[in-house]
Amino acid sequence: MKPAARHLWLGLAAAPVVSFFALPFLYLIAVSLKTKDDVLNGRFWPTAPTLTNWPAAFDAANILGFILNSVIVSLVSGLVTIALALPSAYAVLRLKVGGKWLSDVTLSSYMAPPIVALIPLFFLLKTTGLLDTRAGLVLIYGFANVPVAFWLLMPFLRRMPIEIEQAAAMDGAGPFRTLLQIVVPIIAPGIVATFIIVTVLSYNEFLFASAFTFSDATRTLPVGISLFQGDRLVNFGQMAAASLAGIAPVYLVALFMQRYLVSGLAHGGVK
Repeated sequence: MKPAARHLWLGLAAAPVVSFFALPFLYLIAVSLKTKDDVLNGRFWPTAPTLTNWPAAFDAANILGFILNSVIVSLVSGLVTIALALPSAYAVLRLKVGGKWLSDVTLSSYMAPPIVALIPLFFLLKTTGLLDTRAGLVLIYGFANVPVAFWLLMPFLRRMPIEIEQAAAMDGAGPFRTLLQIVVPIIAPGIVATFIIVTVLSYNEFLFASAFTFSDATRTLPVGISLFQGDRLVNFGQMAAASLAGIAPVYLVALFMQRYLVSGLAHGGVK
């Protein structure tokens, strides 16, 4: 098959997939440009495009404050997750801490519905004075995403030649020094990829954020967007504008960090 024909068939095969992911985003843009009456007519594109929803959304709610809270909480919790998951995965894999069952138990803890932990965590944060604080959300997300990071980091550690660590041990390096000075630089792409994934998970989380934050000073973006839903009328146009403003940081991270994310997940971080 000629290259031109192959590219044509590949394009035709990829078109449904691209449409599946692009259409919701395009519809969100279209809704943000519609008036209240225009939203109800059911058409895809607005009959009379308007930008009034954008300033109205920022006037109605503290969108920038919600985005800032989401960015701070997700970034710090991502660092907490990596700080907990990396030495844990290294200890289980290389130092044989916990045996074979510990890694399975770690993942199984993530399989439970998050709602079952809502009430215990609520009273835990209330007792420690961390309810309705960004620090409380950081701790919740930091610990909740450890199983995900643990399992994402394990393949990178497995692919790393153990002879390098044995050579470091012969030079007198202990496990902690080997992890920091030998392992971390080698699997850095995998650590970056894992950090991006757990950060995005925290950025998009809604259940815990809606239950543990009550003020604009601590609410994250998903909770802030939900506030556009009134008792009788949902302002879809303003909600769409706020949603587009909120997903912009995630898309920018995916755009600029795509090389690290793809190479890290594809090659396991072995140089």
